[in-house]
Amino acid sequence: MTIIFILLLAIPAYFFFRWLLKKLDIGTIKNRKYVAMFPALLLSPLLYIVIILLWMASSTYYPKHDFSTYHWKTNIEERYTMSEHIITSNLLIGKTKAEITTLLGNDFHTYNTNHISYYLGYLPKLFKIDPDVLDIYFEEGIVVKVSQHES
Repeated sequence: MTIIFILLLAIPAYFFFRWLLKKLDIGTIKNRKYVAMFPALLLSPLLYIVIILLWMASSTYYPKHDFSTYHWKTNIEERYTMSEHIITSNLLIGKTKAEITTLLGNDFHTYNTNHISYYLGYLPKLFKIDPDVLDIYFEEGIVVKVSQHES
């Protein structure tokens, strides 16, 4: 199947190189069609690889947003878009558990008295099968560390 796609890419590449050779006045009318075949056949696999890499990059992209309590509580499956802002801005550092529940809600999972986590949803990644969570660590009732990991 890959060979078919590469050959399908080679067809427009052939016409492009034939046009380019004519524009640059390289070769004669008779041999341009044969000369244009070589770069078309050589560059088509590279073009195929570039297309695959662009598809992979676009499928793993997601927008990042600043934290909003309203969006956090209403868009549960897209909380991951705000997690980077929460972590990098140290938004939760120094807050108590009561302040955290006011901001993020009561839908957290408790590991122990010093560690809770919030569901973030599924980050757009290739072969992603597990959701991510936002881990919040406490020392003496105050948040000291916030991180994210795949559950």
